Amino acid sequence: MATSAPRTLRSPFLMTPSLNSRLPLPSAFSIALRKNGRAVKPLVVVVSAAALDAKPTVLVAEKLGEAGIELLKEFANVDCAYNLSAEELCTKISLCDALIVRSGTKVSREVFESSAGRLKVVGRAGVGIDNVDLSAATEHGCLVVNAPTANTIAAAEHGIALLTSMARNVAQADASIKSGKWQRNKYVGVSLVGKSLAVMGFGKVGSEVARRAKGLGMHVIAHDPYAPADRARAIGVDLVSFDEAIATADFISLHMPLTPATSKILNDGTFAKMKKGVRIVNVARGGVIDEEALVRALDAGIVAQAALDVFTQEPPPKDSKLVQHERVTATPHLGASTMEAQEGVAIEIAEAVVGALKGELAATAVNAPMVPSEVLTELKPYVELAEKLGRLAVQLVAGGSGMKTVKVTYASARAPDDLDTRLLRAMITKGLIEPISSVFVNLVNADFTAKQRGLRITEERISLDGSPESPLDFIQVQVANVESRFASAISEAGEIKVEGRVKDGIPHLTKVGSFEVDVTLEGSIILCRQVDQPGMIGKVGSILGEENVNVSFMSVGRIAPRKQAVMAIGVDDQPSKEALKKIGDVPAIEEFVFLKL
Repeated sequence: MATSAPRTLRSPFLMTPSLNSRLPLPSAFSIALRKNGRAVKPLVVVVSAAALDAKPTVLVAEKLGEAGIELLKEFANVDCAYNLSAEELCTKISLCDALIVRSGTKVSREVFESSAGRLKVVGRAGVGIDNVDLSAATEHGCLVVNAPTANTIAAAEHGIALLTSMARNVAQADASIKSGKWQRNKYVGVSLVGKSLAVMGFGKVGSEVARRAKGLGMHVIAHDPYAPADRARAIGVDLVSFDEAIATADFISLHMPLTPATSKILNDGTFAKMKKGVRIVNVARGGVIDEEALVRALDAGIVAQAALDVFTQEPPPKDSKLVQHERVTATPHLGASTMEAQEGVAIEIAEAVVGALKGELAATAVNAPMVPSEVLTELKPYVELAEKLGRLAVQLVAGGSGMKTVKVTYASARAPDDLDTRLLRAMITKGLIEPISSVFVNLVNADFTAKQRGLRITEERISLDGSPESPLDFIQVQVANVESRFASAISEAGEIKVEGRVKDGIPHLTKVGSFEVDVTLEGSIILCRQVDQPGMIGKVGSILGEENVNVSFMSVGRIAPRKQAVMAIGVDDQPSKEALKKIGDVPAIEEFVFLKL
């Protein structure tokens, strides 16, 4: 195809013109230059579409509600291209500033590498981000945002729908009558009024389910190791321990995230503790239930009925015993599937992506922004220490008491302007929240996430004399107004207190409550309060050795000889329940706790 000759733009100042000009430019032009008063060969410049158009480009790779598309178009060029193969996505991404996906598109490391640095934001229209390579996104300076709130009401309503339909056998009766039967006596249900509902996980969805269940006349209790008790009481809900919740409830509704701590949390052992005839609803994550154990509990009559919207494998196998069980009501992950929720998600993710492209801090960011390499290199061991102290502190809090106030103390010889603690505070927040939540915490969203959960984190600085060569001497985390799973972690001021230092580049736990210890923060830790007497290290070490659990470090801190002491044991593997019981049965051991890092 024939093309027109390039046009010539002459600079009136006989100097190299700036390409930052706001003037409209043709697709190709030449610049006449002079050197020492003499004309030289013109410079031909080809301008890309990105240079010609100041608007960013957003690639929408999966179906998004029209309201979200319209919002995006007000700010950016929008390219809706669905069902792209991995190769097609990698080809298109180098021309895009932002990408929006649902759960069906895998945003892999190859996608970020193919973007050649242009991709600035990935928006996940929904909550889960399993399909996005977060580490690759962070390495390439790309922010990842999601839409965690728009689905809340839809999920809560679906939970209530499953609760009521299960109680009245709606699905089974419907299938029966459509097969030509009339079985009124077979499908006699149970009433909800006056029955006890245990809401397991009192976050956004769980609290909305509780409100609606109260309106149905149910007595609602809840278990959540993090939820503030006053927030629960405000809607007439009592926070109780996990064991009390499952042992006393007539109905159990699951709303907890899937984490290592909650994986298969309903299993043979927990089903055995439940009231016979309990009914279970799950609109959270399939992996929180051991599905084979649930089938056994249904067959044994421990669980009368179950209503499930989520499964460990989705879609579940066609011959799934659980799905086919006559006392199970199943739906294909419809929690967020309302017209209103889909539009809400579209608007929420569009607003998040546009805000991020404008350079605004994104409250729904799920990965950390890029940190200057020299700062990160120096703070790296302290960042690790901060997160692990947070993880230790939250695991020491007894379930049901709820954290509200955390105090962080930094001891340093550096001037205040030479030590920015925002990253350290963010990592402590990450350690406090992530083990008991599905939220991803980073420097961008740490303060917002803490505030959203009613958690007040204050900071105090202790100025030390000496060389400022090292950024910090120690970090101390104190949790106020809570009960502890390990009484010895309570300081003289009545707060859970843990303190740590970096030694030779490795984080160490150096204080628990009022007891001095010294154990590397690697693997996991067993804390034991004991009567200080000979042979204790050998006894506990022998128990762990018999279980083939490798001990990486051991330290004992004591008040005085032959009195109380705390033994901190670093282990590479998680001991069995039997091994932990043996440790607890040692006569001189007064209490112990196992903590995962």
